[in-house]
Amino acid sequence: MSAILLLLATLSLQLLHSFGRQMVLSIRPPRMTLAVQCLLTYGPFLVLGRAWLGMPGFLAASTLLLLPASFAWPAFVAEVLATDVIVSRFGIGPSDIAYTTVATILTALVVYGLSRLTELVAEVHDSRAELARLAIAQERLRFARDLHDLLGYSLSAITLKCELAYRLVPGQPDRAQEELTEILQTARQALTDVRTVARGYRDMSLSVEASTAESMLSMLGVHTTVSLDCGELPTAADTVLATVLREGLTNMLRHSKAENVEITGGRGGRVVHVAIANDGVGRTGRIPSADATGSSGIANLTARVREHGGHLSADIREDGWFVLRADILLPPDGADAPPAQEAKA
Repeated sequence: MSAILLLLATLSLQLLHSFGRQMVLSIRPPRMTLAVQCLLTYGPFLVLGRAWLGMPGFLAASTLLLLPASFAWPAFVAEVLATDVIVSRFGIGPSDIAYTTVATILTALVVYGLSRLTELVAEVHDSRAELARLAIAQERLRFARDLHDLLGYSLSAITLKCELAYRLVPGQPDRAQEELTEILQTARQALTDVRTVARGYRDMSLSVEASTAESMLSMLGVHTTVSLDCGELPTAADTVLATVLREGLTNMLRHSKAENVEITGGRGGRVVHVAIANDGVGRTGRIPSADATGSSGIANLTARVREHGGHLSADIREDGWFVLRADILLPPDGADAPPAQEAKA
């Protein structure tokens, strides 16, 4: 009966030492429980003799698990030698002593390896969980950014057109109806954009976006000049520049009272740029700023442009016009992957 109790106590300590971290059990201090296991390993030899020869291997494994390497391996060797000394007292031959030595070492290394493998598997699972959490956070950020970029312009236009239609209803109902028709078309496009974000297909075209912007601004009474000479662009670069154009116009509609807008773009070697200029700063007396409303539009654009090795700038020209400009560096092979280095404005 006492042998069974000793065996249970020794194996319990071994489980604690091998899997304590996975069981969220803290071993403080580890040397204390290791000392107890040492007593339970060598003490019973006085009573049980050779029947207890399997236990030193577990103690050696615990030593490797709990102690720093500089102490663990010398202690490991000492425990194996101590076991050999004890075995030699039983009057057995050299072959049996060698067998016991090998068995002790193998037991220790197997238990140590399995314990460490369990820890590594747990760490891998934790890492996968952390990567999944980061992926979810990045996807939420992407969704919020795309939703802002795609809907900001449409919703701003809808707001302005609703205000115009409201003023036209009493005196010009026919004109108000035309505005409401255009509002409906813009709202339907916004709904399409939402579905686009949800499905993950976010490709945009700079030329299409410029044409849409010119039509929209003209309907709002803003004189618009478009001059784009960017050539054929990779899909990723085309989408980024189209997003810059859309967000720049969104900020203009929100924060300025522009009457004239210039949309220009060009290409020099691998560097392609797009710029949106308007005369609204002089009319409002301030530079359009995303921070003024807590919007994250400019920050989103800066992040997008930098992902493609580019640079985003906002400044006032000598004639008082506000200019938002994005320069990006195209991949040398025309691929969609963002380049590593930055394009200088």
